[in-house]
Amino acid sequence: MIRVLLADDHPVVRAGLRGMLAAEADIEVAGEAASGPEAVARARTGGFDVILMDLRMPGGDGVAATEHILAADPGARVLILTTYETDADILRAVEAGATGYLLKDATPAELAGAVRAAARGETVLAPSVAERLISHVRRPPRESLSARETEVLAQVAQGRTNAEIGQTLFISEATVKTHLLRAFGKLGVSGRTAAVTTAIERGLLPPPGGNR
Repeated sequence: MIRVLLADDHPVVRAGLRGMLAAEADIEVAGEAASGPEAVARARTGGFDVILMDLRMPGGDGVAATEHILAADPGARVLILTTYETDADILRAVEAGATGYLLKDATPAELAGAVRAAARGETVLAPSVAERLISHVRRPPRESLSARETEVLAQVAQGRTNAEIGQTLFISEATVKTHLLRAFGKLGVSGRTAAVTTAIERGLLPPPGGNR
């Protein structure tokens, strides 16, 4: 029996996943978590063969939770399950040590097969995710944005001013401008709108209006 921990902040999503997996004779949903920190705490109790991890949750995202879980138990098998498939999201998950990356449009059969493969220690990637990874490897290297530059651009994408961004991130307005100028240089643009558009096109920021 494959024991699964479901980590997703939406109760209706957890209920749907639980129902899908309940139809499988060899898979048991043995626990649930509604946030990244809760997933880390539940994982520490042990007894789970696969952890199905949502990517974006309150109080710490799925990538951060994956890093914490694997730091405590390097043999844990975390399967990211999300609607997001930007290059940045995929790479962060892979670098964190996730066993696989699956999208929420997967069929019940695909989900069950992915859980079984993850339990065996196999890497599981949605076809579109695998294509993105291959394209990333083949793509000529670009200077990447720092974590702070990405945070600042994400705030710009939400329509915030430099002053508002500084207050949100607890940095000075001058520091915000410095991060923006560096991001502009790396992206090869000269303005805020172009920077956000280019970052989204390159998969460095999620597209506006995306849902889990």
